[in-house]
Amino acid sequence: MKTPKRIQPLVEDGLVDDVIRQLMSGKEATVYVVRCGNNIRCAKVYKDAAKRSFKKAVQYQEGRKVRNSRRARAMEKNSSFGRKQQEEIWQNAEVDALYRLADAGVRVPQPYGCFDGVLLMELVTDDDGDVAPRLNDVSMSAEQAREDHATVMHYVKLMLCAGIIHGDLSEFNVLVDDYGPVIIDLPQAVDAAANNNAQSMLGRDIENMTTYYGQFAPDLLQTKYTQEMWTLYEDGKLTPETKLTGYFEEDETAADVDAVVLEIKAAMEEERDRQERLRNSEELE
Repeated sequence: MKTPKRIQPLVEDGLVDDVIRQLMSGKEATVYVVRCGNNIRCAKVYKDAAKRSFKKAVQYQEGRKVRNSRRARAMEKNSSFGRKQQEEIWQNAEVDALYRLADAGVRVPQPYGCFDGVLLMELVTDDDGDVAPRLNDVSMSAEQAREDHATVMHYVKLMLCAGIIHGDLSEFNVLVDDYGPVIIDLPQAVDAAANNNAQSMLGRDIENMTTYYGQFAPDLLQTKYTQEMWTLYEDGKLTPETKLTGYFEEDETAADVDAVVLEIKAAMEEERDRQERLRNSEELE
């Protein structure tokens, strides 16, 4: 096929030898199957911000650190330079997340670098060399659903331990090869510690996956992985070795409102006494 304009510079630089076909087009990018030497890989071409339909992008970008003060000021002012820098951060977020998650033990496509808005990475295939299907195109037994759901929950846990929340995890962002689930599409990856929406996004990711697998194994719908994981994470007790159960007992202990009110009153009285002592000392002077 004709080489897309955005991939042409990679062809000229010898990074890509041939564009074989378009694989898919989504809300933030178009993905092509390409040949790089003797290897078949994929090239993810990010769409320009004006053409990208990813909703509430600002929520996902909250907490992402910008070390260069000039870049940070330009982004705050929303200048043309600032918008370009914001775009680079959005695009580089995925390749950074892929490297971090691979190191953490999460199955993700191997990245080969991001070049002017084009991410080169592994093409996930089955043993026959065919492109691995998305999870939404796969049906399975109840036993397989439970096994794969446990695997995905393990990956979500490893991601959280690495400080990352996918933010858009669903059956459309998981591939299935002969070895199980592979997590894809991470440009919106969320900083778990710095984003105020982190807990709700984690909950949505887990709910999406549980709902999908739950259609094959309804007992999964009763699990409470969000509450279990987030509570352990907040308490600093979540580790890659943590054994998840999917069980979480809510704390139903009623708050002692009267005791809290008394503590507030005592603190207010103590502050009044302190202010009065200050006034008296000033008068004596």
